[in-house]
Amino acid sequence: MRILAIMVLGLATAACGFQLRGQNKLPFETLYVAVPDISPLGIELKRNIIAGTHTKLAPDRAGAQAILSVISEERSKSILSFDSGGRVRELQLRYVVAFRLQDAKGRDYLSQSEIRATRDVSYNDAQVLAKESEELLLYRDMQGDIVQQILRRVAAAPAEPIAFEPAAKDATAR
Repeated sequence: MRILAIMVLGLATAACGFQLRGQNKLPFETLYVAVPDISPLGIELKRNIIAGTHTKLAPDRAGAQAILSVISEERSKSILSFDSGGRVRELQLRYVVAFRLQDAKGRDYLSQSEIRATRDVSYNDAQVLAKESEELLLYRDMQGDIVQQILRRVAAAPAEPIAFEPAAKDATAR
């Protein structure tokens, strides 16, 4: 009976088009990630590139086909609601990362982009340490989501830098 249930589940999963994510296919052979060495976001980003793609991390900008620069990274929280006693009841955690993808000459594959993640969390004064731990876990979860979104955007980047041509001069101007 169990074998039959497993077979039915397997067929249903295959019929709906489910497929494991697999490796990201980045359009670059080498990539330099311009983030501080101690940045948790940078560490996770590099780890995902090494483990989840065929792209090699370049040790410097000169040896890279593309340069992924994290321009800014910001974590913040704001109060969403208070209880009847005026104490904080809910918080919203925000994590914003701005990045850019360029070639060694400074031409953009992806112009500056921003990814935002938010999570709402309840708050209780009696459980301050537990809520601080929960915030850290939520920020780590948001960081993982943002890393995956960055990798998907890099995977969708064009193989050649975006060429911006200056606007043509008006032919009627004298």
